Amino acid sequence: MTDREMKLKSVYLRKSLLKYIYKAKAGHTGGSLSCTDILNVLYNRVLNVDPKNFKNPDRDRYIQSKGHCVEALFVTLANRGFFPESDLETLCQYQSHYIGHPTKKVNGVEQNTGALGHGLPICVGEAIAAKLDNKTHRVFTLLGDGELPEGSNWEAFLSAYHYKLDNLYAILDYNKQQITGSNEEVMNTGSVRDKLETFGWSVKEVDGHDLKELEAALNNGPFETGKPNFIVAHTVKGKGVSYMEGNIKWHHGVPSQEEYELAQSELTEAEAEI
Repeated sequence: MTDREMKLKSVYLRKSLLKYIYKAKAGHTGGSLSCTDILNVLYNRVLNVDPKNFKNPDRDRYIQSKGHCVEALFVTLANRGFFPESDLETLCQYQSHYIGHPTKKVNGVEQNTGALGHGLPICVGEAIAAKLDNKTHRVFTLLGDGELPEGSNWEAFLSAYHYKLDNLYAILDYNKQQITGSNEEVMNTGSVRDKLETFGWSVKEVDGHDLKELEAALNNGPFETGKPNFIVAHTVKGKGVSYMEGNIKWHHGVPSQEEYELAQSELTEAEAEI
């Protein structure tokens, strides 16, 4: 896939997730839009995982700790062929497997997540198991600003350092907002980089919407032998839709018909420019 095709893919994924959020009248719109480029790069340039090898013990693992932004994950998995995209027509409907958080009932989902602070601890266990079994696969997780203060994460940060898990990659979708306001207003974690380096992790900061930067960081590890890897991906909540960008209303806002049409129009223009 060329760089141009990757950029077009990001636009397509944003259009798609908005389509299903609008149809379902439910979803975490802003955070799904902010992590779309990260998921695009993971599934199309980084992860050794696809529908054919998903049961292979040597596959890479990806667990979406910020499970509330499942819409971005669902459209990415559908696009990679884990299930027909038409399945998402049932998003958030009664008895559908496609609900508001990841569930293992959906092909391509490694673990049920959504309760904040659970994904990273699970990944620590996965990474320890890989080390014990002398396996070379990597373990990835995506964290959100609002779940970073959970105590379980900080226990996991300590454990990952202690066990020298350089096969573990934690990515922070650092859009600097959480649920009702900015990080500073809701729960200020200060300098994430300073804290993680103090906890013994090797840290890189990237533009979370620059596909090449993301790919370079995620494919060139470990950053330091014997240290777990942390990527601070600077992103914009609501990325790609002008009236959603940086607007906390869209944490779990659902667009009206007029807003939806405007969003799709803007993304179509962005597509044409690429």
